[in-house]
Amino acid sequence: MISIIPAIDIMDGKAVRLRKGDFATRKVYSENPLGLARQFEDAGIRRLHLVDLDGARARKIINRKTLAAIASGTDLVIDFGGGVQSDDDLRIAFDSGASMITAGSIAVKNPEKVKGWLAGFGADKIILGADVTERRIAVHGWQEASDRKIFDFLESYGKAGARQLICTDVSKDGMLAGPAFELYDEIKARFPDFYLIASGGVSRIDDVHRLNDNGIDAVIIGKAIYEGRIRLADLKEFLC
Repeated sequence: MISIIPAIDIMDGKAVRLRKGDFATRKVYSENPLGLARQFEDAGIRRLHLVDLDGARARKIINRKTLAAIASGTDLVIDFGGGVQSDDDLRIAFDSGASMITAGSIAVKNPEKVKGWLAGFGADKIILGADVTERRIAVHGWQEASDRKIFDFLESYGKAGARQLICTDVSKDGMLAGPAFELYDEIKARFPDFYLIASGGVSRIDDVHRLNDNGIDAVIIGKAIYEGRIRLADLKEFLC
């Protein structure tokens, strides 16, 4: 059964959503991220994807207080990303209550460091974040495209012991036009040992059913919940 992971993206201490990673498209959905997280928990959600958008742009953690407030104010298992670029950032994230961190840009820019984190903390603590545009990895809040191909990236990290992956098709994110099913199917076929978390484009409950039927391990849902296209009640069958 696919696992449901709501997303809360933080900018200026508020819960927002972007379209295709464009900061100019920011839309505020809540000025109380802790209250939002508690709504998810009350609905039976057990895990949260928390993203520090300010941190992604600044290349260091900015919204540590929001992370700490949600970690101390709920029992949610939090995976945290955005701005985790150094050993100090990693310490801040874990000290502030994150159960896991997502290594996105840093996994492309400094693979030896992230492979060291994997060796030191284990694959249950370090998630790869692969933000993909035309099968290549985008970095730094999706503002830059790298020349690293997604499948080469996964092969290298698979050999280093990585086992969790959040994969976002940048063209789908915030667009409510459906997930990148073909990309996820190809990743799952080529790298079956990865726990694959699909992210971006989910717009209706049928998308969740299709991902589940295709054997995808988990899905991150953001805008579809905030826009009322998927109700938390619709997700009950997946919450166990």
